[in-house]
Amino acid sequence: MENEKNTQNEEFHLGKLIKAELTQQGRSITWLAEQINCTRENLYKLFKSPWINTHTLFKIGKALDCDFFKLCSDYFNAQGNEEK
Repeated sequence: MENEKNTQNEEFHLGKLIKAELTQQGRSITWLAEQINCTRENLYKLFKSPWINTHTLFKIGKALDCDFFKLCSDYFNAQGNEEK
C-alpha cells in the first residue's frame, strides 16, 4: 500500500485502495467475491466508490489482511495536521 498513499491534492478513495491492494497481492476479483460472499459485479461497483460501509470494509480487510481503517485514520490525521 506504500505506493498508493494519497498526496495532498488527491481525494481519499477506498475503492481504489482496495483494488490496488487486491492487485498487489495478485488475487482475483472472483477470489475476493468468494471471501466476502458477494458478486463480482458488486465488487466492481465498490471499486468505484470512495466510501464503503464499515461492515463490508471489515470483511474486505480481513480477507486481504489489510487494515483499511488505519489507512482512513492516517489520511484524516494528516489532513488535520495540514490545517493547523
